[in-house]
Amino acid sequence: MVVLPRYQSQEQVIKRKWPELCANRKIIIPDHVLNGLDLMWFSDLVISGGGTMNREAAALGVPVYSIFKGEIGAVDQYLVRQKRLILIEKVEDLKTKLDLKPWQRPDRPLRTKAGTLQYIVEFIISICGERLPGPYSERSRREPGADL
Repeated sequence: MVVLPRYQSQEQVIKRKWPELCANRKIIIPDHVLNGLDLMWFSDLVISGGGTMNREAAALGVPVYSIFKGEIGAVDQYLVRQKRLILIEKVEDLKTKLDLKPWQRPDRPLRTKAGTLQYIVEFIISICGERLPGPYSERSRREPGADL
């Protein structure tokens, strides 16, 4: 298990509470910053209280569980309805909702239509208009998303 404590005090609590698991590397607390997307992609599941990591894991298709205790925002509610995010709301949920099995990782992250990103980029280019050099100035004259 890779644990990413937010504060040094959290790291100390984990090491005090589970010294043997930390010593034999069953619990790993990295000593440097890791690429979060890579870490999630190569994980079998993600359990987090943080909204951004949960949403990124869901976007990658990684099974993700939220332990967040505050008000659930609209994006997370949507992900719950789509069964791409599972809320752990009480201790019993760990037994009934947590699916501990290897994730059948696809060759690459799931992708939906790339049209949204292309539309946003072309819209920004259209706002810049003639000020952009090269092929962008020509593209900026078209309506954003016209070739989607």
